[in-house]
Amino acid sequence: MKQQSSAVVIGGGVMGADIAAIFYAAGWNTQIVEPNTATRARLAEKVPAAARAMGIHLPGGSVQVYPTNADIQWSAAAIMIECAPEDLQIKQQIFNELDTLAPAHVPLTSNSSGFPISQIGAACTTRSRMLGLHFFMPAHLVPAVEVVRSEYSDEAVAQTVSAIMRSVRKKPVQVKRDAPGFLANRIQHAMMREAIALVDEGFASAEDVDLAVRYGFGFRYIAAGPLLQKDLAGIDIHCAAAATIYPHLHQNTEPSPLMQNLVENGDYGVKGTSRKGFYDWDEASIEREQNRYQTALMKAMQILRDEEETAPAHPA
Repeated sequence: MKQQSSAVVIGGGVMGADIAAIFYAAGWNTQIVEPNTATRARLAEKVPAAARAMGIHLPGGSVQVYPTNADIQWSAAAIMIECAPEDLQIKQQIFNELDTLAPAHVPLTSNSSGFPISQIGAACTTRSRMLGLHFFMPAHLVPAVEVVRSEYSDEAVAQTVSAIMRSVRKKPVQVKRDAPGFLANRIQHAMMREAIALVDEGFASAEDVDLAVRYGFGFRYIAAGPLLQKDLAGIDIHCAAAATIYPHLHQNTEPSPLMQNLVENGDYGVKGTSRKGFYDWDEASIEREQNRYQTALMKAMQILRDEEETAPAHPA
């Protein structure tokens, strides 16, 4: 993409600021709409800081921050990414407004992690240019982004958005059906359901579950996804193990009692005022863990980038 290309980000919260940083780091002009005055005032510093966390220390693009959608300058806009609060009515209002406000060539995308784009844009007339564009926290460090089509989405628009994502060093994943949870969250929640149930029923502590994932099967995922890994290890072995294990896996259709109790008590983890979750926290441990987490992600990202430079993108 040319340097004067502009990305429009609606919502300047945690996800919106980090997504804006992705484009800023790639030399784009980034326009952010954020109605909250205090949040808006922090974005001019927050976006470059997130870019520096990505290892970008040279001057990036530019950041313009506006209070309303009507202030957006569309002349060079190449994409719009909605990062408003996870409230369907708010998202629908934004898309209904941009349905006519945004020029017809600009893809309109939503970073919603739960609401299908077909539902968000249900009342719109330009649904063919609307897609889900689901990033993973922290958005500026996790390479993957899901490009989610509804039944109305034009495949050419999906390919255009994927090309934009590749141009800013992301890894677009094509999701061809607009199902709840899309692709990665469905896989992730299946694992989380089992992990929390094992803690809830006393099979293991939260610490040991995390150790089993990080230093066990999760350790392999930086090198190979689950399906490629089974090709390498042998599908017959997995099939035999599945026949024994699958009947005993949890099939809960609601969040586990352990998770529900934590939420009811306000124990949200590091973001909660109680500073409790699956672990107990204080200010020192939060800062230490967040620094370690970000450093680990940066090192993992560098492994993948080094691999891209020396190997084909896909196995032969």
